[in-house]
Amino acid sequence: MAERNYSNILVVAPSWIGDMVMAQSLLIRLKEMYPGARITVFAPSWCLSLLERMPQIDETVPNPFGHGQIRIMDRLKTASELRAKNFDLALVLPHSIKSAMIPFFARIPVRRGWLGEQRYVLLNQRYRDKRPLPLLVEQYNALAFDPDVFTNDTVRIFPYPALEVRRENIPAILEKFHLPLSDNVLGLCPGAEYGPAKRWPTSYFAKAAASWIERGGSVHIFGGPKDLPLAEEILGFIDEKFKRYCHILAGKTTLPEVVDLLSGCRGVITNDSGLMHVSAAAGVPVVAVYGSSTTNYTPPLSKKAKALFLKDLDCRPCFKRTCPLQHTRCLKEITPEMVIRELDILLTAVGE
Repeated sequence: MAERNYSNILVVAPSWIGDMVMAQSLLIRLKEMYPGARITVFAPSWCLSLLERMPQIDETVPNPFGHGQIRIMDRLKTASELRAKNFDLALVLPHSIKSAMIPFFARIPVRRGWLGEQRYVLLNQRYRDKRPLPLLVEQYNALAFDPDVFTNDTVRIFPYPALEVRRENIPAILEKFHLPLSDNVLGLCPGAEYGPAKRWPTSYFAKAAASWIERGGSVHIFGGPKDLPLAEEILGFIDEKFKRYCHILAGKTTLPEVVDLLSGCRGVITNDSGLMHVSAAAGVPVVAVYGSSTTNYTPPLSKKAKALFLKDLDCRPCFKRTCPLQHTRCLKEITPEMVIRELDILLTAVGE
C-alpha cells in the first residue's frame, strides 16, 4: 500500500523543551515527504517563541491546557476551532489520553500516535511496539508514516534538529545585558528540570569554568528562573579574580535569545536537559554529562556532540529524579578534568 498524501497536518506537541526540539526531526521529515503540506503545531504557550526558530512550521496554536487539566468543555471548544481548519492528519506526540482528545473531538480523519493511557478509540492509526525503536526521536519519526507502509528501517536514519539561529542578534543581546562581545565563550547549562539525579555538581561546573577562564575565555551560564540558584552556586565557587569573566544569564533571557547566544559559544557543557538539545540543534559543540538517564533514549542529536557517562556502574541508568542510593556516583565520578579533556578533543575534531 502506498503512503497517502496529506496537505494539512496538525502536530500535537510535547510539553518539554528537549522533546520539542527532538520533534523538529519529525517536522523536517514531514516537509520532505509532503513539500506542499501546511504544518500546524498545537503547543504550550511558553514554547511558541522556540517554535518560531523551526522554519518547517506554518502556524502555531497555543495549547491552553496545563498538566493534569481535563476541562472537557474547554477542550470541545478548542477542538471546534481546530475543526474549522480542515486538517486531514493529526500526529499526537505525547502519550497521554488528554493529548489525543482534541484531534478526536475535532474529527480529524486520520489520528496517529503511539498507544498509551487507554486511548485506543481516540486514535485510528496506532503504533504499539517501541522496542525496535528505542530512541524517542525514532518514535517521533515513525509517526510520519502510515502504519500499513511503515518499516523500522525507514526511521533509523533520521534528520537532526536544526534550529534557525540569528547570530547577527548576538551583539544587541550582549549589550542588553551589559556583556562584552567575545568569540571565546564557554556556555554552561547546569539545570535539569527532571531532578538532581541528572545534575552534574555545581562545584564541577565551576572548576570547568575556571579552567576555561584561565585559558583566556569567558563563561555564560544559561537556564530558566529555576536554575538561577544553581548559577549562583557556580559563581560562588569561582575564585574572585575570575568572577568578572563569568556571567549569569539564567532566568534573564528569552528562548530565542538563548538559541542565538548558544550558537555564538565555542562550546557548551551541559546536563541531559532541554538546553542540551537546544545547544545541539543550534550547531554548537556540546559535551553532555549523563547521570541517571541514558543516551539510549534521548542522546544529543548532533555530530558535534559528545555524551559522557559511566559505563561500569551497575546502578545506572536508574531514571530516578533523585539518587535512590544517595551517592550520585554516576555524576561525581565524571570529573571536570574529564569533561574539559573531551571538550578539547571535540573542538579539535570540529576545527574550532
